[in-house]
Amino acid sequence: MPKLNTLFLSCAAALSLPIAADEIKHYQSFAGYTGLINTPNAETMDAGVVDMGYNNQLDLRGREYIDGHNFIASAGLFEGLEVSGQIASNSIHDNMFYSEGRGQIRDLSFNAKYQLPYIPKDWLSVAIGMKDIGGAANNYKTIYAVASKELWDFRFSAGVGSSDRATGQMDGAFAGIEWQPFKWFSVLTEYDSEAVNAAARLTIPKEWLYDIGEITLTSRFYSNTEFSEDTSNYWGINFTLPLSDEVGYQQPVKAAPDVLTSTANVSAATVTTNAVPSINAEAVKIQTRNDYTLPTVKLDAPTAAKVTSNTEQQAALSPLNSQATNLQLALVEDGFENVNVAFNNNNQLFVKFENSIFNRNDIDALGLALGRVAELITLEGVEFSVQLNKYDLALLNVVGTVDNYREFITNNIAPDLLITHGEALEPNGLVWVGTTDANSPYFKPRLTIAPTISNTYATELGVFDYSVAIRADLEVPLWQGGGVILGGQVNVANSDDYAENKPFKNYRKETQFDRALFYQTFELPFGFYNQTQVGYIKDFYDYRGISNETAWLSEAGRHKVSFKFGSFQYEDYRGSRSYQMFNYQYNWVEQDITLHAQAGDFWYEDSGYKLESRFWFGDSYLAVFYEDTAAQKAGAAFSIPLSPRKDMAVTRFGQVRGTEAYRHSISTQVGKTENRLVFNQLYAPSSTVGLDKTFFNQGRLSSDYVYKHLPRLKEVYLKYR
Repeated sequence: MPKLNTLFLSCAAALSLPIAADEIKHYQSFAGYTGLINTPNAETMDAGVVDMGYNNQLDLRGREYIDGHNFIASAGLFEGLEVSGQIASNSIHDNMFYSEGRGQIRDLSFNAKYQLPYIPKDWLSVAIGMKDIGGAANNYKTIYAVASKELWDFRFSAGVGSSDRATGQMDGAFAGIEWQPFKWFSVLTEYDSEAVNAAARLTIPKEWLYDIGEITLTSRFYSNTEFSEDTSNYWGINFTLPLSDEVGYQQPVKAAPDVLTSTANVSAATVTTNAVPSINAEAVKIQTRNDYTLPTVKLDAPTAAKVTSNTEQQAALSPLNSQATNLQLALVEDGFENVNVAFNNNNQLFVKFENSIFNRNDIDALGLALGRVAELITLEGVEFSVQLNKYDLALLNVVGTVDNYREFITNNIAPDLLITHGEALEPNGLVWVGTTDANSPYFKPRLTIAPTISNTYATELGVFDYSVAIRADLEVPLWQGGGVILGGQVNVANSDDYAENKPFKNYRKETQFDRALFYQTFELPFGFYNQTQVGYIKDFYDYRGISNETAWLSEAGRHKVSFKFGSFQYEDYRGSRSYQMFNYQYNWVEQDITLHAQAGDFWYEDSGYKLESRFWFGDSYLAVFYEDTAAQKAGAAFSIPLSPRKDMAVTRFGQVRGTEAYRHSISTQVGKTENRLVFNQLYAPSSTVGLDKTFFNQGRLSSDYVYKHLPRLKEVYLKYR
């Protein structure tokens, strides 16, 4: 008790002091939340940061501490909220149905902590949290509240918790002190409601690890607990990294000065200022038209607007002639496809292009194309209309003035842009330059390679069982909106429980050819798109059939509604499979959060719904979801791109790239007294081409999304110019 009084009272006294401190780093505890050893502090993980940790201090059903295994993955969803999942197990591979595993624990639990807002940082931080949320067997259920205060090189924490564990850990008052004399070293001591513990942390900075992330080593070298017969030290290791390296450049742009606006012929606001902006040579390296070979200007009568002979002659003498041709060459050299550039005598520039190199995010393609316009069109007062297409289907159009956008690049002043969906109205009297449809996308194969995995976590058979295959999908666009898809996979590794005559054999990723589909996509009026796919799929058995999806996207991109159905027949005997599902997405662009709802009848004859929230960080996201069909399940998922930000350009021989969105999830049953495995719930066959992935930029193709991420438009141009 004296030790408790000394530690707890010192922490309480520190919390009452008004002195602010330098920032002290916070790390994952052995218990699965941000904190010390067994106790939390009031800090939470930074938004978009993930931590993967392991430690060998196993709390065996809340009764004693033994040498075991804890695997913990945690992440900051947004400022002040962190979630984590933990697997606690005596052993890795022991089968708990056999004598070797009798009496062991293999538990999967979820944790969450929220730091209360509106409390000034120089006062203190307060957080509330819960450990072992939901699930069938709540071995570690704990509810707590904690406050922390940083003073000099110290962080003092104190709180109160409620737990049913026999050890008494986190059941009552607790307190702790962290001392960080160096950025790479800290010493910890705590009272966890039952015992006093002490540990040391050593951090390997990310500068030593190619700026990928940092590694932390923790050693608990002292404890006076009465619930451990093992006198050896417990230790842990953690790897922390940002989910996306693109969050840092999202700096706010400056507000634009008062301007005079008038309506232009291309339905844009024409911006005029007292002084004509000029490019800062130190900020932007300007390429001159001499950097490119200029072909002869060619008028393409079938494509170009009808103009008189006199207009053609005048246009040919316009200074925009050579600059527009130079722009087309630059965009083709960047790797864009179907590039068309035109101009008229009213100083209006019209650009159409397709993106096949920035497959992670179409906004990067817009940023580079708009930057090229500002770089190569040097005449004053030129208005531009830049249209992003996909296989000759219009997706997004950006209208503005070159001078105004150049001011954005050089001085970071918000540009005046009009962004609309679908096909733009072409100005009158256009003269098309260079080669029409330069760098055609058709009959050029695109090969996407990605891993695919079937797996289980924390079952009676093992901590982690898996079957891994490498998947290859070949897409060949043939004409406007249409093409073919061929796909298959090669099995590369299996755990023992996925082997022949083992429990998970039916869910193994087999080596097989499983996709041969023809697709056709149409752009319809009023923001509707439709895609039909017909052909062969293999899902345990061979099927032939058809699927169709119709989607509507609101003008600003906040709402997306889609309906998809499929009907397939067995190839070798009578029988069929079908599915139909309704999807809704709300894009909360201010917070980079998308909210999803799905309901319908699915491939394996389960019916129900799913709710999901995705928290975006650059081109990756973390998600939490709840689903209710054959079983009620809650879980978390992440999606990351497995390709560089800019892929190789498509050549006449094709393109090879990784997937732009690899997703992996983990879930557990809720609302039941037992936690049975449920495979392939809410499943429907899919292909590498789809409306959301291929045409809607993973649900982010919208004017509001572009406005929110204006800094990215500038950054991508400065990086890849």
